Amino acid sequence: MGVVGFGDIIQWGQIERDRVIGVASQNLPTPVHQVGPALGHGLSLTLLLYLRWSVRNEKGLNFLEVFVKAHKSRAYFKRYQVKFKRRRAGKTDYRARIVLINQDKNKYNTPKYRFVVRFTNKDIIAQIVSASIAGDLVLAAAYSHELPRYGLEAGLTNYAAAYCTGLLLARRVLKMLEMDDEYQGNVEGALDGGLDIPHSDKRFAGFKKDDKQLDAEVHRKYIFGGHVAAYMQTLNEDEPEKYQSQFSDYIKKGIEADALEAVYKKVHAAIRADPTVKRSEKQPPKEHRRYNLKKLTYEERKAKLIERLNALNSAAGADEDDEDDE
Repeated sequence: MGVVGFGDIIQWGQIERDRVIGVASQNLPTPVHQVGPALGHGLSLTLLLYLRWSVRNEKGLNFLEVFVKAHKSRAYFKRYQVKFKRRRAGKTDYRARIVLINQDKNKYNTPKYRFVVRFTNKDIIAQIVSASIAGDLVLAAAYSHELPRYGLEAGLTNYAAAYCTGLLLARRVLKMLEMDDEYQGNVEGALDGGLDIPHSDKRFAGFKKDDKQLDAEVHRKYIFGGHVAAYMQTLNEDEPEKYQSQFSDYIKKGIEADALEAVYKKVHAAIRADPTVKRSEKQPPKEHRRYNLKKLTYEERKAKLIERLNALNSAAGADEDDEDDE
């Protein structure tokens, strides 16, 4: 028995295709009686080009092989170029980076600074960054884990702590540029510190979508931790056990709900007074304990060899003296 090729299927035409599929289905290990009529009547003659009726001579079984058109050929894979690693990970938008890096010649390489904020589970990171071809350059940075130095020892990731971190960054960068006395802003976070950042009031707490206005009282409440104080009081009244676990850091530090606003006011004043970076005082590393022998220099090895030879010679001379005495 031979193999029925594509040309044979075309020659048989529409009348013969039902018979071909029916004969093949009878000899298949897995019957395709339900599939055969569907293929015969439902598919056009063009799609039958993807079917080949072949014969397996070893066991005398006939079967149908379905051919799938290769959309990606060898030429495609030869020319395939792997994307950058950070693009594959979805971390960098290179189209946006080109916009940041490209610049007119009359700008004289003036950096385009942007305000970058990242929230983690235990920290808030605020940076002023400029883009370059080699990579990003950080002009200044502030972290919420620095706030305990200014008097805020608990709640380092809430809205009020984010405000304090932005204020710290703004005053720090103006201090670096010696412009802290000239600029005194009066808006949100870093804007309060004196930075001019394009923004919208829609992003602030207290903005009402219906009225399309920012409620200053609600906004002030969030800046000074009023929403945290209200939740602390409600939780303490309704679920004291949950309050003990959720606000355990506040309890350890002796911070009560009524005193939160005064705490944040002191923190803001302390930040404005001294926003400079304080380097951590690291203890000198302990003496490293060696578990292998120290590598000796040539002179040290030579002196050690001479010492060993002298010791051997002196020992041999002592043995000869003992023999003579006997």
